[in-house]
Amino acid sequence: MRGGDRFGISEFTTWPWSFERDLAQYAAHGVDAIEICEFKLDRDDYAPQLRRIAASGLGVSSVQSTVHSLFPDSLAPSPRRPEDRVHHMKWAIERIAPHVPPDVPFVVITGAAPDGDTQMVYDACLEAFPDLAEFAAEHGVRIAFEPLNPVLFNTDTALWGLDQALELVRRIDHPALGICLDSWNVFQTPDLHDVIRACGERIFLVQISDWRRPRSGADRVSLGDGSIDNAAIVRSAREAGYAGPYVVEIFSDESLPDSIWRSDLDAVIDRNAEAFVHIWDASVA
Repeated sequence: MRGGDRFGISEFTTWPWSFERDLAQYAAHGVDAIEICEFKLDRDDYAPQLRRIAASGLGVSSVQSTVHSLFPDSLAPSPRRPEDRVHHMKWAIERIAPHVPPDVPFVVITGAAPDGDTQMVYDACLEAFPDLAEFAAEHGVRIAFEPLNPVLFNTDTALWGLDQALELVRRIDHPALGICLDSWNVFQTPDLHDVIRACGERIFLVQISDWRRPRSGADRVSLGDGSIDNAAIVRSAREAGYAGPYVVEIFSDESLPDSIWRSDLDAVIDRNAEAFVHIWDASVA
């Protein structure tokens, strides 16, 4: 256990590695939980790879399906139709849910608003997410809706700010629909810590990284290398009752001259693990 609570790594953080290498290296570095990224799994048969997780000693914090937005986003621009995208999310749940612990959250986002029509996207979420949450519940898992940073408005999201996410989740009011709180995405939310505490048991997942003014949509930095007060965010999440893993999720465009994805990823894991210990200690001080 890292810092008194579970320390997780998203497979997005180690994008260049294979699923098998992720399992081996996360375990070797004392990581507690893995966020599964579907794109790293063998499309023909997920089961053999997923069964290796238990043998590795890792827990599962969450799942990112290859298509995880209702409308097209930068990671998955196709298919275009929301109903086809929901179909893939359900397909991923069917294949992955039997191999993960109960209540593991599958992360979803809105995707970018076609022609800037955020009202249409919001209405589509009100229609699609209750059905998706019910489907997830039938398979023993949950859905965690993630609001993204407004810098991603034109490419990945039609909704930003933790307050807007909470409003949407409250309005749908399904027990299997909650919130993915990503510090990089929500740290600029007005009255952030009041909103975090208001989320309460609706927080299904916390992701952390650090912020510097991004040079692309995928330019996050390691914990402690930016301006986010992650200790305060962790403190507020704990005060809200969150007792799950804190997952380091770092996107780092390989075209950047100092891309984390082109660096020593073993060192990245160790550096963030050490930084998380300090964040945790500061959150309980």
